[in-house]
Amino acid sequence: MSDTVAKAEPSTRASASEPEKSSIFSRLIGGKKKNKKRKGGKWWKISLPSALGLFIIAVSVLLRQGDPYFIEVFRLKTFDLYNRIEPRVPLHSPSSVVIADIDEKSLAEIGQWPWPRTVIGDLIAALGEYEVYVVGFDVVFAEPDRTSPQNLVGALRGLDEDTQTKLQGLPSNEAYMSAAMRRAATVLGQAGKQARDEPSEHPEIALKSSSNAAIGEDPKRFLIHYPGLITNVDELEEAAMGRGFFSIADEVDGIVRRIPIVAVYNDVVRPALSVEMLRVATRGNTIFTVANQAGIESVRLQTPMGKFDLPTDGQGRFWVHFAEADTYNTENNDNRLYISASDIINKRVPPERLKHKFVLVGTSAVGLQDIRNTPVAVRMPGVEVHANVLEIALESLEGVPRLHYPPIANSIEMFVVIVLGLMLIFFIPRVGPFWTLLGLVTIAGGAAVGSWILFSEHKVLIDVAYPGATILALYAVLAFSNYARDAAEKRQVRGAFSQYLSPDLVEQLAEDPEKLKLGGETKRMTLLFCDVRGFTTISEQYKADPQGLTVLINRLLTPLTEEILNRQGTIDKYMGDCIMAFWNAPLDVPNQEQMGVASALAMFESLEALNEERKREALEEDKPFLPLNIGIGLNTGDCVVGNMGSKQRFDYSVLGDAVNLAARLEGQSKSYGVGIVIGEETAGALNGVFPMAELDLIAVKGKSEAVRIFTVLGKPDLLSDPDYAALQSQHAAMLDAYRGQQWDEANRIIQTCIGRLDGVLDGFYGIYQTRIEEYRDNPPPVDWDGVYVATTK
Repeated sequence: MSDTVAKAEPSTRASASEPEKSSIFSRLIGGKKKNKKRKGGKWWKISLPSALGLFIIAVSVLLRQGDPYFIEVFRLKTFDLYNRIEPRVPLHSPSSVVIADIDEKSLAEIGQWPWPRTVIGDLIAALGEYEVYVVGFDVVFAEPDRTSPQNLVGALRGLDEDTQTKLQGLPSNEAYMSAAMRRAATVLGQAGKQARDEPSEHPEIALKSSSNAAIGEDPKRFLIHYPGLITNVDELEEAAMGRGFFSIADEVDGIVRRIPIVAVYNDVVRPALSVEMLRVATRGNTIFTVANQAGIESVRLQTPMGKFDLPTDGQGRFWVHFAEADTYNTENNDNRLYISASDIINKRVPPERLKHKFVLVGTSAVGLQDIRNTPVAVRMPGVEVHANVLEIALESLEGVPRLHYPPIANSIEMFVVIVLGLMLIFFIPRVGPFWTLLGLVTIAGGAAVGSWILFSEHKVLIDVAYPGATILALYAVLAFSNYARDAAEKRQVRGAFSQYLSPDLVEQLAEDPEKLKLGGETKRMTLLFCDVRGFTTISEQYKADPQGLTVLINRLLTPLTEEILNRQGTIDKYMGDCIMAFWNAPLDVPNQEQMGVASALAMFESLEALNEERKREALEEDKPFLPLNIGIGLNTGDCVVGNMGSKQRFDYSVLGDAVNLAARLEGQSKSYGVGIVIGEETAGALNGVFPMAELDLIAVKGKSEAVRIFTVLGKPDLLSDPDYAALQSQHAAMLDAYRGQQWDEANRIIQTCIGRLDGVLDGFYGIYQTRIEEYRDNPPPVDWDGVYVATTK
């Protein structure tokens, strides 16, 4: 009897499990309620509503990736609405940007357009006298001036020979304008065109531009290409300090929202007018285009005035957060941007209105056809679009966020569509359309509020219109389909589901248990590596007393550890005489970079106190004294932090490229004669907080990409020391001379820097003097970019 029961029990369990499996899968993939036999059965078949829902999700994702006209316009209208609801409020009034407007008043006073180049020269000369930073032209002077004296000879009839000779001997109008341009920083505008250019007689002039460089992927395959370019006459191009294109690419619906700030012509990356004006006015050098495999990320310009980092879309187009349209063609003297060009020429403008301004020369005259449709105004002069870009770029130096559509935004939007779509497919048959709709409305409302907050507070564009419309359509289809199903069948299947399966089990099964045990999270962290210099020499003194060496290391590591822990740091591990620590995990540390550097400085103070104590002990015991020295490397970046190791043993630790670089920087502290070496991202967060000095552009061992490294010269109070400011200026000049292979100049500046600030950088300067001598004997290549390749860790 017992044997019979024992043999029958597995069969009983199997039969009980079949309805359970049928219920689970029927609700997960919408199967029939009836349990079919495994032989020839179709329990895996997806129900029609679920299949239709998956099809809608797939089509919506594919449509978004293809981004056809109607989809793109639908999304962009949401951004237009945001811009209209909350236009950009200019940071300064009056603005740092001024438009010298060729308006109706100027045309009436001076004459019809185009004006003689002498008049344009007078405008430039007047702006120069007003001490503007830079003058940029949103117009192009493509042909020689017909009113030049030489051209008048052929145009006028009845001139005697003597008059003709005198006219031909006069300078051309272009010469007059060029002379004015050489006295005032001027950037000429150029216009892209779709017709391919004929070969230029002077290609070196047509292509003359600022220096451009790429960071990451080759940007040319992503940027807008202009087959042709309308340039200015050669004489004017030669006199200009910069050249930038002012072409504005309308969106598919004719509204200007994004303008290209870099583009390609003749296989050369060229800057837009606004970017080139920034470069000229701030005495910048190279314009960097930052790109990854998905497209352009940003356009970067490093200048003495600050770093301009302008985020773009994948094609190098800059999102313009428009301010309310300014008034033009009026006598209103309170305009934010516009000043009549005739008032400037005739010196009717107060000097303070133009002094130290960025001046764009353009037109608001309707007849000259430079009127654009924008989110905030259906009729905005094109020059005002460029003025908005300049204002945004200048405000970014003061910490004002710029409007941008993050590269990851598209993935986030599609992720939302997929997740919410699957949730609808999952929940509508289980909890009913009403409760699903209630949850959906709550989520949609939260997403809309979140999108608005991201725009209004952080100037981040996240589209909720397309995901919302997709989910609404999916909901309607699924709700209708499920209402059409037999109510009795739904109740039976839902009852089976609630009987055999917890509602949370689907998400639990989707998670990877191994990752929960061994994985981590990605965080922006600051890493510190500290190592004892000359440890081998110290160890030799304790050859006969290994316990004494242990005591010494413990005496060293204890105060150094306390300095880290006292400033919210986390000790990762000790590796012999080396300490590895980090900030911003497991608890967030908002000022992690400052805490890291403050710890490093305090560690040197503790080390000095320890060395004084050991020196006294050595004198009392009549033993030789060998001071302890350390080197510290600090770097900030994205890392993965969490429990890592094996199934048998794991620790809370951190991994990532930023960690490896921090370790390499510690190793370079000795190579540069300083105690602390920090990475560029760490230094960026310390600007104005700690006194710093740039050390080098270096390719550390194990990495091919060059990094900019810095050192910390002392505590924050050193920032107010006049000698620090003087040294900083000379130090920067020395590095410029060194990277420009001006060895004598670099050496001369080094001589003036040695001994400054109690000689804190004397060791560094000695290393550079040695390096310069080596380069004298073995010069680097002509195109050397200043990068030093480290051969040691």
